[in-house]
Amino acid sequence: MPLTDILLVCVSYLLGSISTAIIVCKLMQLPDPRTMGSGNPGATNVLRVGGKKAAAITLFGDMLKGLVPVLVAQWLKVDDLSLALVGFSAFIGHLYPVFFGFKGGKGVATLLGVLFGFSWLLGLATAGTWLIVARVFKLSSLAALIATALAPLYLYYIMGKSIPLIAVIIVMTIILFWRHKENIQNILSGKESSIGKSS
Repeated sequence: MPLTDILLVCVSYLLGSISTAIIVCKLMQLPDPRTMGSGNPGATNVLRVGGKKAAAITLFGDMLKGLVPVLVAQWLKVDDLSLALVGFSAFIGHLYPVFFGFKGGKGVATLLGVLFGFSWLLGLATAGTWLIVARVFKLSSLAALIATALAPLYLYYIMGKSIPLIAVIIVMTIILFWRHKENIQNILSGKESSIGKSS
C-alpha cells in the first residue's frame, strides 16, 4: 500500500476513536452514557439518558466519523482495497477507541457513515431499511441488524462486484452482530427495550 493510503487508514482509526456520545453528554451536562441505560456510548442510549437533541447530535457525529475519511479516500482515488480498509478502520476505531480505553459503541451509525461514503445510494438503501424496520417493530437493534445484513446485497446491485468492499461490509456486519449478541438474546426472549425506552 502507498504511504498515503497507510496514513489514511491510521487517521481514520483515530477519527473513529473520538466518542461523540461521551463528548456530547459532557458538553450538555448529561450523565455519562456508559453509566446509564444500556451503558453503550451510542445514539440510542443517549436518546434514553439525554433526549432527542443529544441523540441526534451523537448520531450525526458518529456517522461523520465513518463518512469523512471514506470521502477523503474517494477524493484521492485510492483503490477499492484501501477504500475498504479506511472504512473498516473508522468502524473499528468507534468500537475500540484508543482515547477511551478501547471501550466504545456498537458501530451502527459509523458503519452507516462508511456506507454513505462508499455510495450515497448504498447509504440510503441501508438507512431506509433501518427506518422501515424501526417504525414497524420499534426496536433499534433489530432494525440495525436487518439493515446491515442486507447491506452487502445492496452494494452488489448498486456498485457491482467489488470484492474488497463486499468483503469488508460482511466482516463489519459479522462484528456488529457479535457486538449485539445481548440484544439478540433480548429480542428472542421479548425483553429488548423499545426505541426511547429505558433498558
